[in-house]
Amino acid sequence: MISKNDIKEIRALSQKKFRDERGLFVVEGEKMVAEARNSGFEIVGLYERDVIGDDAMQRISMLSSPSPVLAVVRIPVHKEEDSAEGLTLALDGLRDPGNVGTIIRLADWFGIKRIIASEDTVDIYNPKVVQATMGSIFRISFSYCNLPAALQTLKESGKQVFGTFLSGENIYEADLCGGTDGVIVMGSESNGISTEVAAKVTRRLNIPPFAEGRPTSESLNVAMAAAITCSEFRRR
Repeated sequence: MISKNDIKEIRALSQKKFRDERGLFVVEGEKMVAEARNSGFEIVGLYERDVIGDDAMQRISMLSSPSPVLAVVRIPVHKEEDSAEGLTLALDGLRDPGNVGTIIRLADWFGIKRIIASEDTVDIYNPKVVQATMGSIFRISFSYCNLPAALQTLKESGKQVFGTFLSGENIYEADLCGGTDGVIVMGSESNGISTEVAAKVTRRLNIPPFAEGRPTSESLNVAMAAAITCSEFRRR
């Protein structure tokens, strides 16, 4: 069974304030919960529809169509040195949960183990972000930071900092350090890479359009751009 207080506490985790206070987040769906259980993350509560009933599951679910199972999971503490080698993704002011979740999933697919993000990037434990990762959230080291300062430190350690811009080197012709090292910065959906972060970029990259001779989109969705950029780095 599940108490009224349990329902209240779980529902509160839809808000960042309470996630931060309690150090907990919600995972829903059989695949996602299985990923959580296999990841080593601490599960502090597990609720199955067949046990607590449809009404109770409806009340604790943050999905429009509640799944058969929901877990409350403890937020891990990532150390700064986690997965510091190889490619790193940096997110600058991304606010759309779906985009951030998709980029985490992309990082997992392309073997990128570390993501850093500006403090104004959406919370990765937002339920919409969690669901969009399709379980990849359990395999990626993700940390928030003063992004310009973090990039400066990475530059001083010898890493190249790449950024995607509407103008810059053609990504298909640029030297990408063999595709195995460096930092790839992705800017916000509406404003791109901020001025402060752009100042730390050492190589500006552009994804050129191929629709020659006719009008085309002004820009790519940030998650689409991230997929193309990661793919080109790994292709090298």
